[in-house]
Amino acid sequence: MSNFTEIDEARLPQHIAIIMDGNGRWAKERGKLRVFGHEHGVEAVRAVVESCARFNVSYLTLYAFSTENWNRPRLEVQTLMRILVSSLRKELKTFNKNNIKLNAIGNIESLPKKAADELNEVIKKTSENNGMTLTLALSYGAREELKSAIKQISAKVKNNIISPDDIDEAIINTHLYTHDLPDVDLLIRTSGEHRISNFLLWQIAYAELYFIDVFWPDFSEQHLVDAIINYQNRERRFGKTSEQLN
Repeated sequence: MSNFTEIDEARLPQHIAIIMDGNGRWAKERGKLRVFGHEHGVEAVRAVVESCARFNVSYLTLYAFSTENWNRPRLEVQTLMRILVSSLRKELKTFNKNNIKLNAIGNIESLPKKAADELNEVIKKTSENNGMTLTLALSYGAREELKSAIKQISAKVKNNIISPDDIDEAIINTHLYTHDLPDVDLLIRTSGEHRISNFLLWQIAYAELYFIDVFWPDFSEQHLVDAIINYQNRERRFGKTSEQLN
């Protein structure tokens, strides 16, 4: 178990992304409905957001609702949308207090109008904040994101706006939902699952992956500190050798 004083502020991950998994199983272990887990997961979100802001992490992206999650039982989806609206209202004061700018990626148009309106309102009211950028991935799927980018670029090629020879990583990046965000440095997934689940497939090309056998409602600041320390103890070579880095 690491102490937050062990964190090297000069080597912080600039961008942390988290797959918040295990709410339903957490509730099931307690003989409760899955929605009970989602409600308690909000507390873990608040703790992690405030901790990242305090640690001076620049970007935090949370996988809040995937494109595949629309296939879940109707009551669960409705509950998740209700939690989204109520949480955004409650946390606006916290965002502004901690100088946090809210952002969102995904097919936001597919959200219920009430949820989309609340989201856009909080985004607007935090737009002047210049501390940490908190991004919620909502109705998000990486394959859908890449498909959208390919369509946009193809249309520009067809209309002679860009040449196929001009297409590089920078061009692709500008057509992704995350065009204003840097690549992910540290990807955390809770609940003991070891998969990416269609999350930021392009952006995690060189991310350090950290899997932890803890359900999301139980994920604490201590777990976050352990993940950051683990990240800082790794050698990030980006294709080079250790000797080249030294």
